[in-house]
Amino acid sequence: MAVNVITSDLTVSTRDDVQLSVRPVESGDVEMLVDFFRSVSVDDRRFRFLSAQAHVGLNQLAPLIEVDHWQSENFLAFDADTGALVATAMLACDARMELGEVAVSIRHDYKGRGVGWAMLDLLSKAAQDRGLKQVIAIEDRENHAAIELEREKGFTPRPFAGDPGLVVLTKTF
Repeated sequence: MAVNVITSDLTVSTRDDVQLSVRPVESGDVEMLVDFFRSVSVDDRRFRFLSAQAHVGLNQLAPLIEVDHWQSENFLAFDADTGALVATAMLACDARMELGEVAVSIRHDYKGRGVGWAMLDLLSKAAQDRGLKQVIAIEDRENHAAIELEREKGFTPRPFAGDPGLVVLTKTF
């Protein structure tokens, strides 16, 4: 199997022609991520972490920083023109490297500009490069925009066992 893992900056264009410079997270990115999540709407923070905390703490950021760049990866997307961090896209794989979970967060002023679309494409490619058979996204049922986007990108929804407030969306490769 040929593996093509992103190890340096990659330029990605969104459907609205926003140029993104994307790279894997680095250990020194903690403060940047703290600032980034201040620019994510309250609802989107709740949807991302499935909790209603007012601020994202270091315990929530640890899994986004402490990645091994294979079984777990977090991509950071920067506006190529301004250098601003506009999105984070996480892939966390199971031990057998068959199933991965994806999660994307986007700065509130970049929503609706194709950033989520581009990041889901990037995560799907990263999952396929790792040989995964499926990826899932766990969404709050109220997160209609993410659910619709994931459906457009080929994810199939189903109820989340044991929690009627959540839905699991699955994409099979």
